[in-house]
Amino acid sequence: MEPIRVLIVDDHAVFAEALAARLGREPDLVVLPIAADVRRALALAATERPRVLVLDMTLGAESGLDVLDGVRETHPDIRVVVLTAMSDLDAMVRAIRQGAVGWLEKTESADRVAQVIRSAAARGGWIPPEVLGEVLRRLAASDGAGPGGEAQLLGVLTPREREVLQCMVDGLGRAEIAARLGLSANTVRTHTQNLLAKLDTHSALEAITLAMRCGMRPSDG
Repeated sequence: MEPIRVLIVDDHAVFAEALAARLGREPDLVVLPIAADVRRALALAATERPRVLVLDMTLGAESGLDVLDGVRETHPDIRVVVLTAMSDLDAMVRAIRQGAVGWLEKTESADRVAQVIRSAAARGGWIPPEVLGEVLRRLAASDGAGPGGEAQLLGVLTPREREVLQCMVDGLGRAEIAARLGLSANTVRTHTQNLLAKLDTHSALEAITLAMRCGMRPSDG
């Protein structure tokens, strides 16, 4: 498979260089030049075309949210994973609303960072499990379609895609969805990619949030 191109955006040079060196030892990752500010980050996103951007939320006097805005507007195919010292739920929700598909604190291991990068590149994501429920609740409570809009927004999905989406809302991973629905993992991946595209969402988390805003809730089974 083609290696995953990774752009690190962090103004702490020692940390960023150490992370780049560690990730560079992974055979499936290619680490691009490091960006320390918003301007450099957006310039490298345009010229280097990373698959995943690893972003600190604080870039000196600048905010990582400005990078998120710029990337979402000009390169929506780039997957953004936040790697930060912050543990603020409000900041996490803001970042996800603006397009981030993962959130990690800098206390996480490099192995975990590499794992989340791979997940993001495969159109997945990662939020700390201990706060996932609260993050989803806050996202679902934000302005959206409301229960009455379910038929319109989710109506573009096939019955099987809706089943896969329901499994995602239930918190199931790909292998678990395959087992529940009697499908292969590859078929589940195809359905997931299709429903993400139809809903104009960029991650499983974003699709789950949209589904919950439209009234879909975890099932009892």
